[in-house]
Amino acid sequence: MPHPPPQAVVLEPAYIEGFRQIHEDKIVFNKTLGLKLLKVTPEGVEARIDMRSDLVGHFVYNRLHGGVISAVLDAIGSAAVMAAMAAKHMDEPPEKRLERFTKLGTIDLRVDFLRPGIGEHFTITANALRVGSRVGSSRMELFGPDGTLMSTGAAAYIVS
Repeated sequence: MPHPPPQAVVLEPAYIEGFRQIHEDKIVFNKTLGLKLLKVTPEGVEARIDMRSDLVGHFVYNRLHGGVISAVLDAIGSAAVMAAMAAKHMDEPPEKRLERFTKLGTIDLRVDFLRPGIGEHFTITANALRVGSRVGSSRMELFGPDGTLMSTGAAAYIVS
């Protein structure tokens, strides 16, 4: 007899709001970057940053600084891992799952700059590839306003 398909896990509003507060307000560097979460699910995370003069890396071309690109890819990669981890621990209350952020740290980050970061805003997406008891990994992408892929990333995070 075939197994029924797994039920999709829905993260509750209290968890999503705490998640948003951590990523947009409590992580001050993310706040400095202007990072705004658009979607948080166990399957992936989506965010946006708006171009501002203080994020420019090349003043002649008004390009987004490579460090900004790396930072937002890292931030959203870790967010995808945490959302996937939260889905694995739905038996815990939201506050307990949010406490797991205190143990998260980047182990390795790789960024490929495919095109110059030129545009009025950028969308960043990430999905967790695997989340184990100690390490999680993710893939990330940064898109320009017209949907053009500008940068990709892959990362590993300590989660325990």
